[in-house]
Amino acid sequence: MARRPHQAPAPSKDGPRVNDMITERTVLLIDAEGEKRGEVAIEDAMQMADESGLDLVEVSPNAKPPVCKLLDYGKFKYQAQKKANEARKKQKTVEVKEIKMRPNIDTHDYEVKMRSMLRFFEEGDKVKVTLRFRGREMAHQELGMQLLNKVKGEVDEIAKVESYPRLEGRQMVMVLAPR
Repeated sequence: MARRPHQAPAPSKDGPRVNDMITERTVLLIDAEGEKRGEVAIEDAMQMADESGLDLVEVSPNAKPPVCKLLDYGKFKYQAQKKANEARKKQKTVEVKEIKMRPNIDTHDYEVKMRSMLRFFEEGDKVKVTLRFRGREMAHQELGMQLLNKVKGEVDEIAKVESYPRLEGRQMVMVLAPR
């Protein structure tokens, strides 16, 4: 059997089997209009594909017998690629934004940081609140814990604590995620 000049190149290992790559003796055939032709010998299915100028593509290899469809393989691959690109475009990657504070933060500075934290939650991002201790502030870690609890209390309706406050060296870290 001669290869048609317009025939799509052999698919890579991750794509469906096409034309000569289908090894089953019989297949369940669906023609170009989408109508079931029933169980057909592979030779007859290949001949039909040849006559119509289309490719025989295995759409459901795990079925018994496997389901094959008469279609233009190049067009089929293009449509699948477009669908994958569309899905990737709609995907939202969750970023972790970091807010750095100090235990003796001023009220206005605190309010500014809280505003940006609320904006991050609205955008669907997680927030990592880092509280840095410098010098003798390490002796008053309870002040840092009070501050982080205050933050947690203020964002309780719109965010949940993903990682409770813990001390990592000279800094206390807490991770919040939007609800």
